Amino acid sequence: MSTTPGKFCLVLHSHLPWLANHGRWPVGEEWLYQSWAASYLPVLRVLRTLADEGRTGLLTLGVTPVLAAQLDDPHCLNGMHHWLGNWQLRAHEAAMQRRHRTLGRREHHLATSALADFETHWRHGASPILRELIDAGTIELLGGPLAHPFQPLLDPRMRAFSLAEGLADAELRWSSRTAGIWAPECGFAPGMERGYQAAGVRHFMVDGPSLRGDTSLGRTVRDSDVVAFGRDLQVSYRVWSPKSGYPGHAAYRDFHTYDHDTGLKAARVTGRNVAGPDKAPYDPELAAAAVRRDVADFVDTVRRRLTSESERIGRPALVVAAFDTELYGHWWHEGPQWLEQVLRALPEAGVTIGTLDDARKEGYVGTPVDLRESSWGSGKDWRVWAGEQVADLVQLNDEVVATALETVDKARAAAKVPGEVELRDRVNDQLLREALLAVSSDWAFMVSKDSAAGYARDRAHLHAHATREIAEAVSSRQVARAQRLAAGWSMADNLFPGLDARRLPDNDSAVP
Repeated sequence: MSTTPGKFCLVLHSHLPWLANHGRWPVGEEWLYQSWAASYLPVLRVLRTLADEGRTGLLTLGVTPVLAAQLDDPHCLNGMHHWLGNWQLRAHEAAMQRRHRTLGRREHHLATSALADFETHWRHGASPILRELIDAGTIELLGGPLAHPFQPLLDPRMRAFSLAEGLADAELRWSSRTAGIWAPECGFAPGMERGYQAAGVRHFMVDGPSLRGDTSLGRTVRDSDVVAFGRDLQVSYRVWSPKSGYPGHAAYRDFHTYDHDTGLKAARVTGRNVAGPDKAPYDPELAAAAVRRDVADFVDTVRRRLTSESERIGRPALVVAAFDTELYGHWWHEGPQWLEQVLRALPEAGVTIGTLDDARKEGYVGTPVDLRESSWGSGKDWRVWAGEQVADLVQLNDEVVATALETVDKARAAAKVPGEVELRDRVNDQLLREALLAVSSDWAFMVSKDSAAGYARDRAHLHAHATREIAEAVSSRQVARAQRLAAGWSMADNLFPGLDARRLPDNDSAVP
């Protein structure tokens, strides 16, 4: 097989909002454990397997600070262990029933394998696994801003603080400084590239239309050295498209249809217009054949795209395909199988694969681009996070951030003693922590998409209330009450212990 010109980069973006101790079902920790069991466990198992074979530069993996915190959190680790054990028990009970025997045995095998994997590799969290993959050169990890805010709508000081704290959190967990980030929702506003450069970010992801559809090379943004890599929609949509993506094939396991007796998924997609009760039973052999066919199709798609783009621009081109990690396993049951086979098949077909960091260092960068306002949401603009449907949340976010910044500024100024080192103040830390949790981009997304909108509004208002409550105590000089409230709210979530309000930029030093 002849070598295909250019380079292919696969990027996976892993994110869930902070769910620990905020409900269980239908939205809450169950969401975390389902994604963990179906996606994070098998995807990292695939990467460990390929790393053991000495394969390097396989893909770029984004893990947001808020998800990384949950995958390392003792409460979540214990909850996940229980969840896997419960899955195994449910499968065992199903296998004891004649009409569910085949389904039960299949699920019991999956649950037992997942439980063994978790007990062997995950009991100290995800960070040791990710550090091993980094050290082996298997992956590049992308970090991101703390608590996943939609950055274009965030006060510049809070934006700079969130990014700096997110990068520090990643370095603490993974023992390495991430060169790139996955900006939450791929949200961008002109000027943010200066903030990225000041924070040491070398590259970030945008959606294809942000680069006017020309994603054949990374592009430096205006006069900065920061590179924006664009998602190639022609290749990415081959996998995940509402109308024609691979997961919709008739042979794959249906995500939406449950067997009500067992709570397990027993059906295959069968057809787009086939009702749940009428769907055919899942057949792993049919699914495996579909995986092989879709792997071959994807490899052919990438080869043709690299060839055509290289010819068009007159030099070796870059193709970047990017997806949510949760697609692989959670939404698309066979996704991890497909992923492993694709990562083997692409090099065998003469396609050079690598990470975004590889692509930047190897010169897959074109002329500067005047990047405009954008996201990877509906319309590729900001409507999901700034539209009329979430106008109240936009106002809430502005008020909460302003309250937190004003209160912390006054508290720090009052406590300042000339010539002495500023001491850490846990109350200030918690004010900023709660404000960042309140402005998570997930809440507006869930409201705009009418996906557990009530839960999303409740979460935004809960953290806004915590911010206001602590701020009121500080402003009224009730020191003991402020400390008690801050400690209580901190204990309720127990995340981002490294956040330090002393690192909040001054008014005159924040980068736009």
